[in-house]
Amino acid sequence: MPANLPPIVRRVIAALALLSPTVAAAQEFSWPFAVGEALTYQVRVSRVGDVGEGKMWIEGPVVEGGVPSWRLRFEIQAGKGPIRATDRTSSWLDPVTFGIVRFEKEEKHVLSRSKESVTIDRTLHRWNDVDGSSGALGSLKPLDELSFIYFLRTLDMSTDTLWRFERHFDATRNPTIVRLVGRDTLTTPAGIFRTRIIEMEVRDPKRYKGTGIIRIHFNEGECHMPIRIESRMPVLGVTTLTLKHFSHPPRYPAAIVCT
Repeated sequence: MPANLPPIVRRVIAALALLSPTVAAAQEFSWPFAVGEALTYQVRVSRVGDVGEGKMWIEGPVVEGGVPSWRLRFEIQAGKGPIRATDRTSSWLDPVTFGIVRFEKEEKHVLSRSKESVTIDRTLHRWNDVDGSSGALGSLKPLDELSFIYFLRTLDMSTDTLWRFERHFDATRNPTIVRLVGRDTLTTPAGIFRTRIIEMEVRDPKRYKGTGIIRIHFNEGECHMPIRIESRMPVLGVTTLTLKHFSHPPRYPAAIVCT
């Protein structure tokens, strides 16, 4: 692409390229995942047992707000008897800058319901929700809860370390502290995986009344798939998602081996 093209023209060309099946198939990013990846999880609550299923997958490409994007999806349905919970999340991620352009989340629980629909205004450095709330943008490459998990997959997990990230779209919820805390070998319905364990300290007054800890086991293969995710859900309590099936798109970038 000629370097002297106006920015708007470059964006349009990039959008057309991503939406063209032929060019999109040849397009390669350095991220360890791609459009078409799908992960399925068994959901377990420590006091109850297996209570449902969770899914995490990547759709696209699409153009959102004029930006060629991948749509990251997460859905969980869990519960037993009258105690049920549903969580649906979507993040529209610019795979070039690795920042979101839009975020939606809907939760339905026995005692509560909530819905967020956030758009990102990089020009004014603001985020805006359809409910009228807004705030200062925490980063020019903003992330939300779901896209942050994909961001963690891009990190070098070869050595123990600690990171402090100012990447949440809501500036009041920064920083996010990430620690590599150990190794483990997990036997799951999807296979046996050697994993690195990450603990993510998040600021979320709504769900944790302050800060909370999410523990994720990432496999040590090139894809860094989340094999197990441990967190807390309202009403249900401590919840564990364990990988039971995964699939990758044809022509996976660089022929990455994930197991």
